Amino acid sequence: MVILNPAHWNLSDPVLSVRFSHPTTLVYGVSGAGNNWAKGHYTEGAELVDSVLDVVRKEVESCDCLRGFQLTYSLGGGTGSVMGTLLLSNIREEYPDRIMCTYSIIPSPKVSDTVVVPYNTTLSFHQLLEKTDQTYCIDNEALYDICSRTLKLTTPTFADLDHLISLTMSGVTTSLRFPGQLNADLPKLAVNMVPFPLLHFFMPGFAPLTSRGDQQYRALRVPDLTQQVFDAKNMMVDCDPRHGRYLTVAAVFRGRISMKEVAEQMLNIRNKNTKYFVP
Repeated sequence: MVILNPAHWNLSDPVLSVRFSHPTTLVYGVSGAGNNWAKGHYTEGAELVDSVLDVVRKEVESCDCLRGFQLTYSLGGGTGSVMGTLLLSNIREEYPDRIMCTYSIIPSPKVSDTVVVPYNTTLSFHQLLEKTDQTYCIDNEALYDICSRTLKLTTPTFADLDHLISLTMSGVTTSLRFPGQLNADLPKLAVNMVPFPLLHFFMPGFAPLTSRGDQQYRALRVPDLTQQVFDAKNMMVDCDPRHGRYLTVAAVFRGRISMKEVAEQMLNIRNKNTKYFVP
């Protein structure tokens, strides 16, 4: 896993923080790109990308079975969008037969404070279309809405937003890290979820999302979880899926639950919402 801004990501408790990688794998620069695409792509980023690729090669050599790469970065800023796509294209050239998966933080007009954000995002999407196999879109506006409306947080912090992102990543990669009745690694997800090569932008949802005061009253049965995960309020992108159609859906359940009950609930969702699913 390649993370451009590692630091510490909360996984379950605000007090608990986990360092993902060894300190020697942390590569950093003295200055940022200053929200300038050209500066990040041709000067600052170009000087740093070789050092990052050396670390990536060392990590790849220590792998027993390399399935693919996962990158996490923002599309709005200069360093995230430019350095991220530059690293993405270089890794793609060196390992063209491996799955490339990204968790892209998409900017929102309501919470963006930089004029050039739309330009950085547009240039980044051009690279994502060609270089990635799976892109999980995460929207800052949706994260703030979840924190304020669902989690009842009056002043959400970056740690709260990172917590939601880490939950989403943890849910998507569950089958890669734990044994289960169904094995869905990165190549299988790409094959089952991408009907056409260009349609690889996914809208993740997560359940349960409950404020601390409501946790004791919230049911965690399969029907409740299934209903919540299809709710627009639980989507990590500020987009209502009821205004469009589902081309493909993958639901990942964690815990000791009945596969029969899961299959029944998914079929029930499909039958009740036939007009929202393509034939």
